[in-house]
Amino acid sequence: MNMLGSFALFLFLASVVTFAATNVSAQDSQDKEHAKVPLNYYMQAQATGNGDLIRKAFYPEARIMTFSNGKITSLSVEEFASRFSGKGAADEAQRKRTIESLDVVGNAASATIVLDYPNIRFVDYMNLLKIDGEWKIVNKAFHAEPKAKPAN
Repeated sequence: MNMLGSFALFLFLASVVTFAATNVSAQDSQDKEHAKVPLNYYMQAQATGNGDLIRKAFYPEARIMTFSNGKITSLSVEEFASRFSGKGAADEAQRKRTIESLDVVGNAASATIVLDYPNIRFVDYMNLLKIDGEWKIVNKAFHAEPKAKPAN
C-alpha cells in the first residue's frame, strides 16, 4: 500500500472511531437525562408530600434503607410512600434538593442526592436500572445528619 492509500485508510478509520464515539456519547447523554426522571419525581415528592410520585420514581420491589442508632431500617416502596402527607413542609422555601452526582453505564446508574433542610441534611445514594426502557430507582440507602441548632 502506498503512502496515499495508507493516509486514506487512516482517515477512514479515524472517522469511523469518531462517529462511534459521538454516537456512544450522545446515547450516554440521553440515558443520563432519562435517568434523572425518577430522581426528579423523588425530589418533587419530597417538596410536595405526594406519595404517588414516590411510587412513580421507584421500582415496586425497591427497598429504602438506613442504619441509625445501631439499627437497620428497611422499608418497602409502599411503606415509604405512606409516610408522605400529601402536603409540602411548612419550611419548604428553606429546603434545597440537588442531584450531586449521576453515573450511568449501560442500563445501570448510581446517583447521590442531597436534601438540605433547615434542621437536617440527608444524603441519599440511589441505584437505578433501566427496566423495559424506563429508568427506575431500585434501591435507596441514606444517611441523615441533624444540624446543630444555632446558639442564641
